Parts: sequence; structure tokens; C-alpha cells
Amino acid sequence: MSEIQSLQPTKLWQWFDKICAIPHPSYHEDALAKFIVDWAKSKKLFVERDDAGNVLIRKPATTGMENRPSVALQAHLDMVPQANENTPHDFLKDPILPRIQGEWVTATGTTLGADNGIGMASALAILDSDDVAHPALEVLLTMTEEAGMEGALGLRANWLESDLMINTDTEENGEIYIGCAGGENANLSLPINRQPNKFPHCFQIAIKGLNGGHSGCDIHTQRGNAIKLLGVFLTALRYVTEDFAIVDVRGGSVRNAIPREAFLTLALDDAALLGVVVEKFKEVMKQGLPEDPNAEIIVTAQPLPSETFDIPSTQTIAHALSTLPNGVQAFSQSIQGVVETSLSIGVLKTEGDQVQGTILLRSLVEGGTDAVKSELNELAQQSGGQVKYSGYYPGWEPQPNTEIVALTKKLYAEILGHEPEIKVIHAGLECGLLKKVYPNLDVVSIGPTIRNAHSPDEKVHILAVQTYWALLTKILANI
Repeated sequence: MSEIQSLQPTKLWQWFDKICAIPHPSYHEDALAKFIVDWAKSKKLFVERDDAGNVLIRKPATTGMENRPSVALQAHLDMVPQANENTPHDFLKDPILPRIQGEWVTATGTTLGADNGIGMASALAILDSDDVAHPALEVLLTMTEEAGMEGALGLRANWLESDLMINTDTEENGEIYIGCAGGENANLSLPINRQPNKFPHCFQIAIKGLNGGHSGCDIHTQRGNAIKLLGVFLTALRYVTEDFAIVDVRGGSVRNAIPREAFLTLALDDAALLGVVVEKFKEVMKQGLPEDPNAEIIVTAQPLPSETFDIPSTQTIAHALSTLPNGVQAFSQSIQGVVETSLSIGVLKTEGDQVQGTILLRSLVEGGTDAVKSELNELAQQSGGQVKYSGYYPGWEPQPNTEIVALTKKLYAEILGHEPEIKVIHAGLECGLLKKVYPNLDVVSIGPTIRNAHSPDEKVHILAVQTYWALLTKILANI
């Protein structure tokens, strides 16, 4: 038990505390799913899992609401596992340690999992409550949303009985989401050859201290991408010398987070010249990263390696990292201020005879990523490598005039004292995929304010959770 169990609404926070206690990063949600299934059985509720591992729980309507339309609450089971480098945390074994920090709940050196743990906790709290009025209720908890929406992709057909759905994955108080971007992974592989080391010095260059964040929601904020900054650094070094070779390059840990840290190990002739480039690059970072005031570049001497990338491979990788497209590619022409198309490299690693990069492409429109795909294909071809695309999921087409949107807007305005914003988000929600399987679903997405999702600075606003709970329970009472 942690201190968050003292917060209101009590059942929601109690459930969130239980969720934090059970490790549930992407691809490792089964222990949490089993805990929830066993709990539902103990409450004599209908509960099943489909072949994809998704959990469906049903609860009968409260007295007097039996003739109202059934509604489904939906959340995903997994969380993004990110920890600060100095935080020894095993996401497969260790619990998340939530704590109250002023008006917020955050974790201790790791992601909190409020995305989408608060939504999941709210759905389970309603199942666990005797004083919340609701029609016949379904709770759908999906697997592995953060790593490719695999649960939604494998969702069983003819399973859900509801035609109304409330997705709980929105991350801003006062906003109602009615549409989102689609996405696809681009897996870039660049071949490398190696040679015996011929240089007298070896150093690791670490770029650290960036804010990172969600590669959809935060892509427009101009936050630095540590992997791309390595490309900028290599370009600066190539301007003054080509007498160096890469030993290793890596950065990031998950595809859908802007990488906060990246590491480059170099062997080279002139250590003093490297120091000059590093000092100049510090100024570049200071001037060019206003959203990342704590960004730093750290140089550490390393033992001499037995081998390095050969010079052509070194130059190819340096060129590829510097020219790789990244960030916002286009803003929507129809929705002011909304990103239409973007991409973000989230993971880079040296593995065997390849350097591999995982890139997440997003767009609000079909075919919106075609141009950037052409760029990636050309870059791969020029580098002698290849790019493969996988994990496509469709966007959620906005439908602003449904009854569930109108009801949510009306009730939210009563709670807030002003009109909520109706928005389309550049991040990926599961709603588009769910509607592929259940095309008649009317869906709306709501949630509390969450900041810095997908990073160890993730936090959820306590009062916003209260507002979200008030809205969710009011919608259920008025369906």
C-alpha cells in the first residue's frame, strides 16, 4: 500500500495502487490480467479472455437502468517501461512506486503508468462499486497497446455487446477526443563492416538530460531527440576530421517515446580535436534546445577496442543519422494547430553486422506517410540497407455529431463551468482498430491530465482525476 490510497476517489486510487504493484510493461501483462480475471471471478462477474489475451468483464445494470443502452469502458493493460539511468529498476519484477508530489502523483525514477493505468483503474473501480449508477456495463482491457496495439488487432469479433464505448486513454482535462492518427513502424537496417582498430584513443559520447516524452502528443514541442542529436554531432565531427571510426552506437528504448539518451563510442586519432568539437556542440545544444535546459553531452575515456566499424561504414552511418527525417512533416490543413504527419526514431542499436533503427510513423490521413516513406526507402537504398514496415493501425475518423459526443460535451460543461474542447489527437488510440472489428460502435475518449507520458517524468494531476471520475460516472448515470 502506498500513500496514494488516501486520495479521492478512493476506489480508483486503490485500484491504481494495485496496478502499480504488479509489473505490466508491454508483452508482460499476463500477471496483471490474471489478477484482474481472478478478482472478477471472485465477484461473480462474467469474465473471459480472447485469443489475443484481451480481458472482457460484464456487470449487470444497476436497478432501474436495465433498459438503457449497454456501454463499454475500454483501457489497455500495458505501460511504457522507462527509467532514469541511475534508477535500478527491473520492470519485469519490481513494482512501480507511486508518490504524491504537490498536486500530482508521480513515480520514483520511472514511468508511472498513469497512461493508461488510471483509465483501467477507473473502469475496475466502477465494477467494484455499489454506489455508481450505470446501465449494463462491459469493461474491455486490451493487450500490448504501447508496442503495436496487438490486443486491438487481435480482438475477437462478435464478443462485445455494446454499441457505445468510452475510451479512457485521453490525457488532458477539459478535452474530448473524437479522432486520432494512424501509425506504422519502419524498421531500418543498415549493414556495417568491421576492421581491426587502428586508432590510439577511444571515447564514449553520451547525450543525456533530455525531457523525452510521447512521440505523438509531444512531437510538435521541439523537444530534442537524442538519437538525432548524435547525427548532428557526427556531422560536426566530420567537418573537421574523418580520422575516426564508430565502435558502437545506441539510443532510446521504446519506439513510441522521444529518446532522452543516446550513446556513441568512437575510436580516433586526435583527442584534443574531439574536445574542441564537443565544446562547440555544447553551445549548439544550449542554443538549439530551449525545451531541454538540462541537456548535456558527456565524454568518457574508454579502453581501446579490438575492432571498429570500417571507415566506409562509419561514414555511411554518420550520413544516415544526420539525414534521417524526423519530427513534424506536415500540419493538418483542415484542423488548425494539429500535426497531420510525423515520424520519430525511438530506438537505435548496433547488433551484429547491422545498425538497426525503429521509427514510428503517424498520420491523420490515409497515405499521409507516403512521402516520408519514399525518403526512408531512398536513404536505406543509398546506405546499402533496407527498411521494412510493420504494425500498421488505422486512424480514428472523427464523427463529431454522435449522441455520445453530445452527451459527454453537455455533462462536461456542467462540471467544468465552461465548454470542453473537442479535439483530434496526433497520438494513436485504439479506437480506429476497435471500430474495424465493431463498425457500429459510437466512441468517445476522455481522461485526466497526464504530463510527460512515456518518460520517467510522467505524472497525473490529482484534481483532474477527480474531475474525470465525476464526468465518467455522470455519463454512465445519464446514458
